[in-house]
This record gives sequence, C-alpha cells and structure tokens, in this order.
Amino acid sequence: MAAARVLLLVSGRSESPSFAQSVCGLLGAGPGLGRWPAHCAWKQGRLVLSDQPFPGAWARLPLQRPPFCPFAALDQQLRARGAELPRNRGVDLGVAVLLQSSDQAILLTRRTRTLRVSPNLWVPPGGHVEPDEELLDGGLRELQEESGLQLPQGQFSWVPLGLWESAYPPRLSWGPPKYHHIILYLLVASRESQQQLQARIQPNPSEVSAFMWLGPDIAAVVAATENGTETPRHLPRELPPSVPAVELGEDGRARHLALPTSTLLRTTPTTAAEGIERVSSGTKFALRLWLQHLGK
Repeated sequence: MAAARVLLLVSGRSESPSFAQSVCGLLGAGPGLGRWPAHCAWKQGRLVLSDQPFPGAWARLPLQRPPFCPFAALDQQLRARGAELPRNRGVDLGVAVLLQSSDQAILLTRRTRTLRVSPNLWVPPGGHVEPDEELLDGGLRELQEESGLQLPQGQFSWVPLGLWESAYPPRLSWGPPKYHHIILYLLVASRESQQQLQARIQPNPSEVSAFMWLGPDIAAVVAATENGTETPRHLPRELPPSVPAVELGEDGRARHLALPTSTLLRTTPTTAAEGIERVSSGTKFALRLWLQHLGK
C-alpha cells in the first residue's frame, strides 16, 4: 500500500482512513451539509486532520462534503449490491488554486472532454501534491502546468480556504467510486490585474479546453446553486445571458466564447452523465469561501 497522504487524529490516535471511509464522518460529521471545522497540519508530506486542536496544527479550516457523498452511504448501499471497491488504498490528497487578480476576479478552467476523470467540468487549476512538495509549491506547479502562469515571487499572497471531500463518480447512482480525495483549496491573490494575467495565459490543451474569469457578482450566483438542492438561492432578478470566456479550438488557437450563464448553474445529474458541462460542487464550495473572505 502506498504511503498515506491524509492522516486523521481521532481520540489522540493517528490513523489513515481507508478508501471506503468518509473522512468527514470519521471526524464526527453529522448527516447534514456541514461545514465542520478541521484542525490541519502538514507533516512530512502528509495532511493531518483532527476535529480537536493538536500540537503543530497551523490552520482551522471548514471541511465539507456534498449531500450525496458516496462515502457517507457506502456501508448500507454498496455492500448490499456486492460492489467491488479498490483495496489497499487510502484517501488521496489534492490541491486547487483560486487565483485572484488584483481587480478581484477568479480564474476557472474547463477540463477537456478526453480526461478520464471529471471531463468538461469547470474547476480552478489543481491536481495531486507530490510527496516531496509543500502545499503551496504543489498548487503553483499545477497552476503553471495547466495555465502557463508562473507568478513572480513577492507578487502574490496566499491563504488556505477550506477542505472538500471529493468522490468520482460523484454519486452512487453513477456507479461505485473509483477515486477519493481531500481537496485543499488555496486562495492565491496576485498583485497583477486580470488583463495582465490573461496576457500570459497559455493553457495546456491536454488538460484545459477553456478558461474564464469570474467576478464576485457572478460567482455569488454560481455559488448559490448548491448541488443537491432543487433551485438556486439568492439569485438576482436580472442575470446576463452569458459570461465571457476563452476557448481553445481543435487547432489550438484561442477564440472568445459567450458561455451561457445557465451552464454555470447546472447541478450534478442524478444519473450518470459524463461530459455534461457544469461547475463542480467542490468549486461552488470554494467560491462561497472566497466570497466570505472578501466579505461579500
């Protein structure tokens, strides 16, 4: 079994959650949506989480899972169906960067249709943290690999925002989960404007098919459409029919795209629907945390 990347401190004891266990549940999460506070530390390439303060903890972050999280219902539903789950695996660790421009816009990228996991989803740049990396270094590396952006030293600040328990497929109705991650969202605030950053963006076409910048107003609308609810909340009376984006053509050239706003308001389908363009549930969670950070 590979070295565990996520460790839990439960009743003073350190343990590595197995693939089929809900991290939120092990930390005392109830049946509701949460958010549950988690005390965090980064030790020797591992993220350590606890529901109680402990020596070396450097942050207390909100932890959440979607209301339809497969791992919250594994024991009852998957055992009855006799489904096979990955063995000798723990919970993986990912990091995602909410890059904020100096004029308060957040960069989102659309994953290509050809990716094996979560194709066509709008997400912030991110991916796995390598065993020898610090969390910020891993996030900045993923940002550069996916968008081509390398942030100059001293020209940005950063703060951890929150933790999201992620499964793929996202619902049991789509089939047994094949991937289980804890995603740490980092807010990286650049001193450069959206225009300055966009002039340097060179998306990696093997991972990114489009990108866009969301300001607080539209982000608030997107963040209000929580997955698992029937209708969005707190929507303004008048929404623009589309938001500007940049899309990569088959020839690799960028072109301007008027992305229908309705696309960003879609929720996770109840039945398997690979490739449906939407904003991921974890991204909506991160946008809500960003808006709270801004005080909006």
